[in-house]
Amino acid sequence: MKRVIFLLLVILAVAASSQICSYQDILDYLNLTTDNSVFRLTRPVLDHTRPTVVHLDVYLYAILSVIEKTQTFVPFVWCSMRWINERIKWDPAHFCGIDRVSIPHEMVWKPDLFIYEICLRIEKDDSPKSPYLFLYNDGSIFKEEGLRIVSACNMDVHKFPFDTQKCNISIGSTLHCMDELLLQPFSNSSRATQFSKELIRIHGEWEFLHLLVSKSNLSYHDRLWDQLVYTVTMRRKPLLHVLNFLLPVLFFLTLDLASFFIADHRGEKLGFKITVLLAISVLLLILNDILPSMSSRTPLIATYCIVIFGLMLLSVLVTILVTYLLEKDAENLQRESWVDGDNTVKADNTKEEEQEHTLCSCISEASDAEKQHELVPISEEVSSSIQTGETHVLLLILDELKEMQKTLRVHHSCRSKGKYAMWAARINGAFFFLYVITVSLFLPLLYMEWTSETQ
Repeated sequence: MKRVIFLLLVILAVAASSQICSYQDILDYLNLTTDNSVFRLTRPVLDHTRPTVVHLDVYLYAILSVIEKTQTFVPFVWCSMRWINERIKWDPAHFCGIDRVSIPHEMVWKPDLFIYEICLRIEKDDSPKSPYLFLYNDGSIFKEEGLRIVSACNMDVHKFPFDTQKCNISIGSTLHCMDELLLQPFSNSSRATQFSKELIRIHGEWEFLHLLVSKSNLSYHDRLWDQLVYTVTMRRKPLLHVLNFLLPVLFFLTLDLASFFIADHRGEKLGFKITVLLAISVLLLILNDILPSMSSRTPLIATYCIVIFGLMLLSVLVTILVTYLLEKDAENLQRESWVDGDNTVKADNTKEEEQEHTLCSCISEASDAEKQHELVPISEEVSSSIQTGETHVLLLILDELKEMQKTLRVHHSCRSKGKYAMWAARINGAFFFLYVITVSLFLPLLYMEWTSETQ
């Protein structure tokens, strides 16, 4: 008898080991078909008072774009969901140990989860969707898919480009409140952050710092909706903006300071300052395309540009004032030189008359000498008279050069000691001193505010 029982057990074991099973056998056993609406029409609970618990995980896979102008955050995330369908269950021992099967997601009920920030931006999600999900023998349903999210993000660009942004991904149900659907995270914040850092592939100009997982409730008409909030913290890499924007503005400021060493009575100084001012204006237009039109606080980079632009504008106005004073002083000097010129002409006429008289006297003396010295040869008399005339002309030219030198010295002293020129020099020196003091105080204070960790 024992031998018979042993043989029967061996036969059953062999028959069980040779049994062939398929996934379709499980679906047939459950009567799970596309036409069967029992599994997909209503919330899958046997008691309606028992809520459906949805376990959720979101991991950051890539930071595709952060657009400050429109305050848009575009990440690519990996989303995992698990919930239980109480109408589904089978014994894996009856189906060759099969404990899970993949089915199309249209065959079963799914929680109506959505991202609140996406609703604030009307844009179609064109990321590929997974058409299948896993069904386990205990009724657990597991779904994974990648999502390209185009969401709104309230950005604080006060410290741009040294800013740190926090963007939320808030997930909740559209219809089911807390007494029907509860959300629970798979992982805590530290695990989600660590896994996201291992998973992330694209940073762009941003450095991923932390992924905070938290729960919140949304209340409306005395009803509560459960929410999971994933807060992505990221820090901007500022090197590109420093090289392309901050340093050029600082270089233009240095050029404007150096332009104070250009002579004021020349027109190059004013033209140079206006050229630098126009260059700053172009950079301000570029900044306007980067920053959002509205912000809770004024960006420090806007303060940086506006203050420097204002200093350069005041510098141009002071240069115009100094040039006007110098021109007015030159007009007064020219008017005085005309009066001195008339006196000089009269003096020159008197000198010419004296010279003519001296020349005539010389000629008369020469004729008297001829009468007294009749034995002197004619050639010697002619040569002596020529030498006397050349020497006299050279002396006249030397006197004229001395007079011109004196006139230039007088003009230079009048210019340097003119009333308007003195005021121009004082205004230029005082503004340059204030300019240097303002820049020396403003730039360190702005740097301290930029690098502070108050955000």
